[in-house]
Formats: sequence, C-alpha cells, structure tokens
Amino acid sequence: MKVKVHFVASLLFVSFVFVTLPATAQDPVKVAPHAFTEKINNDHVRVLEYRTKPGAKEAMHSHAAAVIYIIRGGKFKSTTPDGKSQEVEYKTGDVVWRETLTHSGENIGTTELHAILVEMKEPKKMEKGTKK
Repeated sequence: MKVKVHFVASLLFVSFVFVTLPATAQDPVKVAPHAFTEKINNDHVRVLEYRTKPGAKEAMHSHAAAVIYIIRGGKFKSTTPDGKSQEVEYKTGDVVWRETLTHSGENIGTTELHAILVEMKEPKKMEKGTKK
C-alpha cells in the first residue's frame, strides 16, 4: 500500500512539473539563440544583442528590467503569459526603459529588428569590513 501511495504521489509531482514547466520563464538566450547573443554578464548588468528577421518568433522568456537601444527599428508584437498582446513600432535610435517582463515575441514588420538590451541586476550587499 505504501508503495502505491508513493507511486501516485510521484506521478502527481511529475505531472505538475510538466504542466507548469511551459509557464515558467526561460532565459532568452536559451529559448531563442537565433535572436539573442550574450555580450557581457557580470555582477552589475547583462548585455544582450538582439537581431530578429521579419516573421521570426521567440517562445516565452523573461528579461530583467532593462535599457534598450534600437540600432535598427521595426515592428514588434509582445505577448504576455496571460495572452495579452501589444504591438510596438521601434524607431532607429530609440532608447527605451522596460521593466521586468515575461513574454513571447514576434517581428511583425518588414525589416530586421536590431537592438542592444542592458539588463540590470540587483546590487549585491557588501560584506562587513569591505570598502566601496
């Protein structure tokens, strides 16, 4: 009887993991390596280069709060996990602040969209006796 209960509990746990896994946010570099390239990653920032061709899509992923510099503009559709979509027209040279975001993306324009994302990291607390 104990074996049966443990088996059922294990089966329920595995089912839960597989059901919730798609909803869990992913690293954009892993989800869409065709679009994101990590340029630097340190204690302060993570810098990503983003290039996406017309019609290209990215699966659900997450970003920390970021400054985005648009190298080449285009039209982009962002869809959040709740299914709400927003279309944005980025102009070449735009600089945009974006709060933390989980979304899927699609280039709905006619040009390759090219940008640099500077994702912020929380400052680490200094240890006692350490100077700034």
